[in-house]
Parts: sequence; structure tokens; C-alpha cells
Amino acid sequence: MQDKNMDTVLQKAEVLIEALPYIQRFNRKIIVVKYGGSAMSNEELKRNVIKDVTLLKLVGFKPIIVHGGGKDISRWVGKVGKEAQFVNGLRVTDEETMEIAEMVLGRVNKHLVSMVQELGVKAVGISGKDGGLLQVEKKYADGQDIGYVGEVKKVEPKVLYDLLEKDFLPIVAPIGLDENFQTYNINADDAACAIAKAVGAEKLAFLTDIEGLYKDINDKSSFISRLTATQADELIAGGFIGGGMLPKLGNCTSAIKNGVNRVHILDGRIPHCLLLEIFTNKGIGTAIIADEDSHMLAEDEQHF
Repeated sequence: MQDKNMDTVLQKAEVLIEALPYIQRFNRKIIVVKYGGSAMSNEELKRNVIKDVTLLKLVGFKPIIVHGGGKDISRWVGKVGKEAQFVNGLRVTDEETMEIAEMVLGRVNKHLVSMVQELGVKAVGISGKDGGLLQVEKKYADGQDIGYVGEVKKVEPKVLYDLLEKDFLPIVAPIGLDENFQTYNINADDAACAIAKAVGAEKLAFLTDIEGLYKDINDKSSFISRLTATQADELIAGGFIGGGMLPKLGNCTSAIKNGVNRVHILDGRIPHCLLLEIFTNKGIGTAIIADEDSHMLAEDEQHF
């Protein structure tokens, strides 16, 4: 029994040693975490994600959370007798739906703040309206008017820098203002990508409901753990990527081309996926890297 206990202790020590170079490399670097999907619906998964981000903060990272809330918004839209409508994955947002979305996202935001602070880290919840953080213009879906849905045109990151400098963990709700100070709902992936580019984040992590990226979604052996931005563009151009992953992967390559060092697509349903991807040699999701870092790809991963 004592030997088994010792083996367990040694395994824990090995994990910490494996994490050490990553902690050293990313100390004081900004990481943006886009948090949404099933990981927000399950209370245990939610706590695991918050624990992960809190740990990143405590070991020297500067994390920023950008959260969604689509499922909660749809639920509340249903409560007032309306039916949620989407065009190309974007929520059709009339004035009443916009009010509901802002209310729900604000509620989600403050709940996440409470969870972080319960773990002993100072957090501040804001929306893209605060400090002019997210400035938008009206977004159309294939020329179709879908209401108060915003396209981020400018990010003013001063409020984020101020919070990070004062040792707060910023938690951002994806709502912005246009030039006439009209409120708009923003796709959370778009908001996270825009913020990551604006602050020059070292990493941008998307917590999703899939394991990562597949060349063929129906072939589990085609899983891609690492690829360059150019290879990602080739997958898109070749028609291999579709559905909700298409705009997400477009955001990933855009972030890489605009200075973000690495983008991760992770399965938020896996407990502590964020820590496993960042602090272990192999990782568990898909990482998109800059073309100049292509030498970091293992030969067996360059399969397309």
C-alpha cells in the first residue's frame, strides 16, 4: 500500500515538473479563454473551467474570459413566448431579444465573477460597452438583416489593461455599441478573437463541444492535433470544414495572422481540458500555430 501511495505521489511530482517549462514560458503573458457550450450548462464542468482559469492566474498567467450564453438566452426567449431564430448560426435579434440577451449575459457574467472570487482571485465582470471596449457596426448574414447583431470594428483594450495591471481577472460579456451608442449582441467567438488580437494575447483558447479538428468529421482517425494557419486555410478552401466549425476556424487563422502566438480548440466537456492542453507535452485538443513555427509539427501530424 505504501509503495502504491509513493507511486501516486511521484506521478503527481512528474506532472508538476512537466508543467514547469510552460509556467516559465508563459509567465505574465495574456491568454484569452472563450468559454461557452456545454461546459457552461453543466455545473461541475463550469466549476472545473473556473478552477483552471483561476490556476492559470495564480501561476502567473494573465487570463481574460470572454463568455457566451446562447443556451440561456434561447431558454429565456422561450419563456416570453418567442421562438429563437438563427441564420447561418447567428441569432436573429430584434429589440426584445436584445434586451433579453443583455439581461441573461449580465446574469451569467456576475455568476462567473462570484465563482472566481470564491476561489480567492479578484475578478471584474464587464461588457463590451464598458470603456468602449467593443465598438461594432451592424452585421448581416448573406445580405439578410438579422437585427441587433454586431460586427466588431474596433477594440479599445485600455479597460482590460487597467484591470490586468491591478491584478484583476477580467470577465467579458459579448455586447457592444455602434457609433450611435445602440446596443448590439456579438458572437462570442468573434468577440474573443477581436480581443485576443487587440491585446496581443499569447494564446486564445476556444472551449467547444467537440474534441478538436478533424479533416473528415466522420473519420475519427483524421483528428488533427497541430496545424499551421496556412494548413487551416487549405482545409477551409478544400471544403473539408463546414457547419459551426467554419467561422470558428476562420477566427483562429485570423488571430494567428494578427499576432496571437497560438490558438487552441478544446473540448470543454473534458474536465480540466485547459490545463491538459497548456501544461502537458502532448495536449488533448487542436492547436493552430504560425507558419514560421511549422518545425514544431511532428512529421506524423503533417498528414494533408
